[in-house]
Amino acid sequence: MAPLPDGFSYAEWNATYNALSFGIAAMGSATIFFWLQLPNVTKSYRTALTITGIVTLIATYHYIRIFNSWSEAFTVASKDGGDYEVQLTGAPFNDGYRYVDWLLTVPLLLIELILVMKLPQQETVSLSWKLGLASALMVALGYPGEIQEDLSVRWFWWCLSMIPFCYVVFTLAVGLAEATSKQPSPAAASLASAARYLTVLSWCTYPFVYMVKSVGLSGPAATMYEQVGYSLADVLAKAVFGVLIWALASEKSAIEESGKVLPK
Repeated sequence: MAPLPDGFSYAEWNATYNALSFGIAAMGSATIFFWLQLPNVTKSYRTALTITGIVTLIATYHYIRIFNSWSEAFTVASKDGGDYEVQLTGAPFNDGYRYVDWLLTVPLLLIELILVMKLPQQETVSLSWKLGLASALMVALGYPGEIQEDLSVRWFWWCLSMIPFCYVVFTLAVGLAEATSKQPSPAAASLASAARYLTVLSWCTYPFVYMVKSVGLSGPAATMYEQVGYSLADVLAKAVFGVLIWALASEKSAIEESGKVLPK
């Protein structure tokens, strides 16, 4: 990982600090909520909701590590009552935690969506393997470019990681359309569709944030935009997406308990 650039303003440092803090709060509170809701859904959907909580728990842990690493990399002080000055301590800022987090959570995100849609078992297993492996490959291919300052190398790895990325996005947007239409109620179909498209929307922010350092931005501003962008995208892709998974599980549980649709 390249050393942090010098010259951070207090506003740039503080924006990243607050974005990481927001990530911890959002992921941690979402984990508690999802697991407290487990008794309120039928057995068929508890695995999906449990995985949802595991995703946000893993993210909470990694956001704490990133936040602590960010804090340790700087000293922030006001001299003689003036503006706050931000100085590097020389300690490394380890942003590799993000890629460890994504390698674990991104496949799980897709698996929880597949599970809550309650597809036939063979299709569930097949899609889980295909999307899980493709998403893990996407993350693995993105990391070598993330740690490079050479723009040509960054673009090379970006292009490679976009191949499995496009496969996953196409499957979510098109491949699961028929399964979405077969949900047991219009509300369930609407929630399943919202979950699919929220995943596509939030995922599409990652390639653009990745390109921040490749489109003319550099130094502290690029680092700030990257950290804030990734943090907001993560909250959408994990915590907000998880709320939709919970809502879909709750809707389908209520239908099954009322006897309108018999569980498969």
